[in-house]
Amino acid sequence: MGISIDNVRGLILAVSSSVFIGSSFIIKKKGLIKSGTNGIRAAASGGYSYLYEPWWWAGMIMMIVGEIANFAAYAYAPAILVTPLGALSIIFSAVLAHFILKEKLHIFGVLGCVLCVVGSISIVLHAPQEKDIESVKQVWTLATEPGFLVYTFVVVILVAVLIFRYIPRYGKTHLIVYVGVCSLMGSLTVMSVKAVSIALKLTFSGMNQFIYFQTWIFTVIVIFCCLMQINYLNKALDTFNTAVVSPVYYVMFTSLTILASMIMFKDWASQNASQIVTELCGFVTILSGTFLLHKTKDMGNYPTTETPVFSSPHPNQNPNNG
Repeated sequence: MGISIDNVRGLILAVSSSVFIGSSFIIKKKGLIKSGTNGIRAAASGGYSYLYEPWWWAGMIMMIVGEIANFAAYAYAPAILVTPLGALSIIFSAVLAHFILKEKLHIFGVLGCVLCVVGSISIVLHAPQEKDIESVKQVWTLATEPGFLVYTFVVVILVAVLIFRYIPRYGKTHLIVYVGVCSLMGSLTVMSVKAVSIALKLTFSGMNQFIYFQTWIFTVIVIFCCLMQINYLNKALDTFNTAVVSPVYYVMFTSLTILASMIMFKDWASQNASQIVTELCGFVTILSGTFLLHKTKDMGNYPTTETPVFSSPHPNQNPNNG
């Protein structure tokens, strides 16, 4: 059958998105490091000195460009093509962190990244087709059904508990706290972004969707959730190794987004047993990769008899000697 011109455009946009987003993690981290030397760190209470750092803004702009490219990719290519390519940002970010930030990427870190990517691809490739949405009101109806309202309520409660109870106690020692807030809010962001993108698509086709209050509510939710994600992602990047933050965030965000989509759009109704089992195996693979990354995140930062991946031997060390 070949590949259509629209799929080629979607592929280019998706790959470009991964490059921009993967690079943004590194550039923002560099900005956070520079701002931390002269001001209050982002992880500290009230630490927003990074807002005065050009490097951080450069990273922020790259992330925005990447997200726009990713958003545009869905207008040309199906999700089954675009979504898995988001995993490229993990590899790109981890490798750049190794060379630019000197955050050593150990062989087990590479294996963890591979497991995360394989698991995510497995889930996406066996995900059901999305429903055809013809109006933002249709999305609003899906969003206000009992199942998704319960999910939204649970997300809001979990985020509140993480922010007010666990971040003050464990934010600087447990990566899952900051990333958990970002991922939970991210799942709501994607559902709202889908609604806004549908509204824009229909508006450009001649059916103005911005005359409905539902469109503006979704827009406000997108803005609020994005600001929350940016704030706590900065704290995570300023506290933990970038090579670990990036894949863990991707895994949690992807998993929760798929869950939210299945609840809201009832994707499970069109799946057979084989697809469901395959998706469960994908989740197990992702969890395995996340665990491996968590347990080995500091292995590359200490002397070891093994040489970390992508690093060269010590200049005084004879590579022929054991």
